[in-house]
Amino acid sequence: MSVKWTCIKKDTNSMARRGRLDTPHGAVETPAFMPVGTQATVKAMTPEQLAATGAEMILSNTYHLYLRPGADLVAAHGGLHGFMKWNGPILTDSGGFQVFSLGDLRRIREEGVEFRSHIDGSSHLFTPESVMDIEEKLGADVAMAFDECIPYPTTYEYAREATARSSRWAARCKASHHREGQSLFGIIQGGTYKELRTSSAVELVEMDFPGYGIGGLSVGEEKPLMYEILEHTTPLLPQDKPRYLMGVGSPDCLVEGVLRGIDMFDCVLPTRIARNGTLFTSRGRLVIRNARYKSDMRPPDEFCGCYACRNFSRAYIRHLFIAGEILGATLATIHNLHYLLSLMAKLRLAIEEDRLQETAKRLLTEAQGENS
Repeated sequence: MSVKWTCIKKDTNSMARRGRLDTPHGAVETPAFMPVGTQATVKAMTPEQLAATGAEMILSNTYHLYLRPGADLVAAHGGLHGFMKWNGPILTDSGGFQVFSLGDLRRIREEGVEFRSHIDGSSHLFTPESVMDIEEKLGADVAMAFDECIPYPTTYEYAREATARSSRWAARCKASHHREGQSLFGIIQGGTYKELRTSSAVELVEMDFPGYGIGGLSVGEEKPLMYEILEHTTPLLPQDKPRYLMGVGSPDCLVEGVLRGIDMFDCVLPTRIARNGTLFTSRGRLVIRNARYKSDMRPPDEFCGCYACRNFSRAYIRHLFIAGEILGATLATIHNLHYLLSLMAKLRLAIEEDRLQETAKRLLTEAQGENS
């Protein structure tokens, strides 16, 4: 079985869709946010804690798992599902973003990308074919094609060459991908140039992937520009296949992305800022380390029903961070993921009940609020 996306309902006043992604390891209700488990773990969380937040599908990263512990060891455990004991759907990023983030440590050529490990400096080569072999061994439900992530800002000439190369690499990925039960998604590139986004979408749609990622956004451009590119790109993609905005996870961007027809999101943001003591709440972000919360008996968010908010005060969680206790990171991560996954559930219900515009407006106001 490969993945299949079904549209349940379309919003009449925006590009938003309510759907369901069926995979070999269960269904994912969309629009959906996928927590990131880069190295086969969502940091500070057990699989049981992660499931309790409402997570259905998670993401792991090919680059990091290739370097450590190695794809063969993961395969010996039956793939990522057996290795990390996550029974739900998994998506693996191709590692393209990580490789291209290495800067001087990598060199791009038509065959692929030569790079040096950030761990020990050893030399490696990623090609579309080798990445497909790694992702097949990792065994996720969805594998992403190997692409060239275009930085921002960049020249039109560079973006044009990189976009064309990504399309050629996508074709090579598809030709070399053979694992049954694993679906390969293509990735639309083009930077912030609409003409290139159009050509990328046309070429990849012609290849007939079962789903499409939109890459190369949220890489430094202003949010209004990202939304503009999304508004241009999503109508170019098939109506009956999922659309995945890669690397985006702030509450406001999730809402704006859903309004522009995105079905799937992922980002390290909620877990990363949680480990640094910043919480998403219905009144904006809360920096729990601040001295003002030293004796605050209230929960982190009075309108949240997560495990952390049901059981602990701001004062206690602040104490954990100040004392350097690991539990602080765990409770903050539970809260942030629960908050975002609940936000996605609210958006899904609002689409079903034809009240997305008012719900989106309220959620955007919450995201911009100030805590007291």
